[in-house]
Amino acid sequence: MKYLKIMLLCVFPLLSVLGCKINAGDPLNIIPKPVSAKTFEGFFNITASTVIQYNFDIEKGALIIETLATHLSDYYKMESVAQQSKAGQSKNSVFLKLSDNKKIKKEGYKLKVNKNGVIVEASDLNGLFYGVQSLIQMMPAESGVREVVEIPFAVVEDYPRFAWRGLHLDVCRHFIPKEFIFKYLDFMAMHKMKTFHFHLTEDQGWRIEIKKYPLLTEVGSKRKETLIGSARTSKEYDGIPHEGFYTQDDIREIVKYAADRFITVVPEIEMPGHALAALASYPDLGCTGGPYEVATRWGIFHDVMCAGKESTFEFLQNVITEVLELFPSEYIHIGGDECPKTKWKECPLCQQRIADEGLKDEHELQSYFIQRMEKFLNSKGRILIGWDEILEGGLAPNAAVMSWRGEAGGIEAARQNHNVVMSPGTHCYLDHYQADPKTQPLAIGGFTPLDKIYAYEPVPDSLTVEEARYVMGAQGNVWTEYMKTSDHVEYMVYPRAAALAEVVWSPKAERDYNEFLNRLRVLAKRYDFYQLNYARVAFEQPVE
Repeated sequence: MKYLKIMLLCVFPLLSVLGCKINAGDPLNIIPKPVSAKTFEGFFNITASTVIQYNFDIEKGALIIETLATHLSDYYKMESVAQQSKAGQSKNSVFLKLSDNKKIKKEGYKLKVNKNGVIVEASDLNGLFYGVQSLIQMMPAESGVREVVEIPFAVVEDYPRFAWRGLHLDVCRHFIPKEFIFKYLDFMAMHKMKTFHFHLTEDQGWRIEIKKYPLLTEVGSKRKETLIGSARTSKEYDGIPHEGFYTQDDIREIVKYAADRFITVVPEIEMPGHALAALASYPDLGCTGGPYEVATRWGIFHDVMCAGKESTFEFLQNVITEVLELFPSEYIHIGGDECPKTKWKECPLCQQRIADEGLKDEHELQSYFIQRMEKFLNSKGRILIGWDEILEGGLAPNAAVMSWRGEAGGIEAARQNHNVVMSPGTHCYLDHYQADPKTQPLAIGGFTPLDKIYAYEPVPDSLTVEEARYVMGAQGNVWTEYMKTSDHVEYMVYPRAAALAEVVWSPKAERDYNEFLNRLRVLAKRYDFYQLNYARVAFEQPVE
């Protein structure tokens, strides 16, 4: 299947769908909702003679122009001409203006539509890209041949509330083909999401090629079978081998595709727990030396990386060195979650490490482990981020925390002046049920409907104004234990990710769930057009 360019999607104005004209003061159906949007009587008509003008380096901003031009071509069969203009806007044009206007905030844009045309102005290229996404959402809903594309007179001023607007994807429990990753990124771009958290290693599979350690993919990317049904109750397996990994060329392609859409890819290499795939590949990484097997069921396993062996840290530093060459992101995620200490308590080398380093217990041994990796990352100019378990035994000096076990870890980290990404399982886990489990595909559990995500507030009330500045944003997490196909991933992620996109972009005071639903129903028309397998049941849930 050849995927369409989803970043060109737009939201259709509901009143236009109904055959009505937008009146002065009517809202625009843009998701996420802009900081400020005012409409006026009248329309600017884009026609075949309308020129797309720009004043920036075409090599750096080609996709911005392509996004707009391709939308006009694909949806309305209207071919357009783009030309560079450093003299300013001409009449009957859409002018994409990169400026040094200090009144436009970082990643923000200003969009004006009047009788002369459209100006999208920003002080950086990603702001222009987001402005074009909003402009597309102001266009008519109906596809097909058009001689005129009406855009309502309006002034939109917009910028994001948070810098970290994240969406995660686990490709380890079930491998996801590269082509779907592109589609995933396209939808993120449409929703103005900025950070793609790429979960690449697990107990059930190692999914990234590491040249120095070929067994990680020769052995670690394969499991002999997979559990059928719930991990809580089932002992049945499918007997079908499951495998897959991304070559380093694949990773480069994904990173570039994301960067072109102003999305940063943050890789996650799990340590010291959730590492059975690595241990099966190189048994000496464990405390006992194995034998180990790539996990075939879900859960937490007692076999973890040995913290007492220098060879463990040598291995991880070599792995991370190759990872850093592939991912230019400032943050590198090292996991750090759900690491049982059983084997460490029994391991003479781990106990010797505790004694030699003057550590109190195994929790401090985990902190030692994380701090060693942080020093290595810092020496390479990068910042470590991990799940909130990295707080146990003492937080590494410069580390950022991703708070998933509720908000307590994030609050504690912010109070210690560490950057935080809020991602509590109660509100941000898109692998939870979104409707009555009896009507839904098997999921890990929990209940996180659309309105609950939309109601989430990333900054806890208990933080002071100063502490709140350490909250970088929020992220939706997608764990794929029970998602075997990309269609299933789409079903679990959308439209709930649209709600989270508005949470991390739009002003808190402007959020209104019923009004959001009206705009979302319009957005769903575009989901239908592109055959996105979204959860229609999300619209049917009663508001809690």
